[in-house]
Amino acid sequence: MSKVRTKKKHILRKLFILLSILGVMGAFIYVYIRLDRAIPDNIRITLNKDEEFNFKLPMEGEVKSATGSLGVNDMTVPANEIKLDLRDPFTLKATELGNYQIDLKLFGFLNFKQVNVDVIDNIELIPAGNTIGIYIETDGVMVLGTGVIKGQDGLNHEPALNKIRTGDYIVAVNGKNIKHKEELVDAIKDSNGKTLAVKIRRNKEYLEYKITPVKSETGEYKIGIWIRDDTQGIGTMTFTTKDGEFGALGHGITDVDTSQIVEVGSGNIYNAEVMTIVKGKEGDPGELIGVINQESHNLIGDISKNTPQGIFGKVNKKFEQDYNKSLPIGLKQDVRKGRAYILCCVDNNIEAYEILIEDITLGGTNNNKGLVIKITDKKLLEKTGGIVQGMSGSPIIQDNKIVGAVTHVFIQDSTKGYGTFIENMLFNIE
Repeated sequence: MSKVRTKKKHILRKLFILLSILGVMGAFIYVYIRLDRAIPDNIRITLNKDEEFNFKLPMEGEVKSATGSLGVNDMTVPANEIKLDLRDPFTLKATELGNYQIDLKLFGFLNFKQVNVDVIDNIELIPAGNTIGIYIETDGVMVLGTGVIKGQDGLNHEPALNKIRTGDYIVAVNGKNIKHKEELVDAIKDSNGKTLAVKIRRNKEYLEYKITPVKSETGEYKIGIWIRDDTQGIGTMTFTTKDGEFGALGHGITDVDTSQIVEVGSGNIYNAEVMTIVKGKEGDPGELIGVINQESHNLIGDISKNTPQGIFGKVNKKFEQDYNKSLPIGLKQDVRKGRAYILCCVDNNIEAYEILIEDITLGGTNNNKGLVIKITDKKLLEKTGGIVQGMSGSPIIQDNKIVGAVTHVFIQDSTKGYGTFIENMLFNIE
């Protein structure tokens, strides 16, 4: 009996030690993630401006110069490498463009991460807030999935199996470029069952497969894929520049079926009219329902890029820019918790609505969710219930600077949502 008891104690002791180790590891991972989110991987500072930082973290940093000349607490790099104590406030100032590196160590001896410091020119943007209609044609024909074909022989066939994948783009058949799904359908139909050389783009790599169409029970030749070549929707323009460039949405346009960023072949933005507002509520984010009139007189710009940080391109002369409303950008370190406002157009009139910036995440990998915002404006709450689909891209203004854009709504609380920093939209275009 005592042996059994001793064995149980031994097992319990091992279990306790294991749980303690797992607890310590879990706590370390939690602390590491919190620290990583508190410090950005990239810091940008404006030329000839004192930028103040106060991380209040138990870390030391060593500042190294790559190009340019940087002042750190009135000491200049490169004269010597300069040490920073991140428990105390510090100031950076640069008198010329350049880039630098800060090597961070936790508690002064554990290597933590590298932070890149870039010096940028003063930048001003014209905040927008207008609702736009978006139309994109894919760069090639996008594959949504593959499936089984019931052949005239009564058997099931999968010609594209283990060759074509969801998210691939078909760009050519038998050496002939393919831009639209009708061209692909015609090429397969005209094959008369002969093997086709199908060229695809997958993650920027080009591949070619031999695929033999199957005659279906309806008499048509098919290769067993679902495809799409365009997408459209409603969103909000964030800003324009004095050179006529624009940014919108604050997040990329993803395909509804594959959840992948749509690769743009060509695209346009149009004036859009909001017809109906579906108010947001718990579990339902709501929506701006609008009309996109794709006639030439409503065309206001061309889309050149669809990225995780938004869509970008150029406006044309039909889009009226008010240069007098341009504002400087606010970098990450300029943003603070507290009152701000957004510009949006929920009833076909651009208005400013008050919000609160409740949380700020400087680091981490999710650039679309650096800000947590809450709609506080009673007028907007009455109209929309908070943030609704179609408001993505609404510029966030604080202290007379454009600091970010609305990106997402909290599904369980439509009064709250996420925002991205404006510098992410400007400098992290992929």
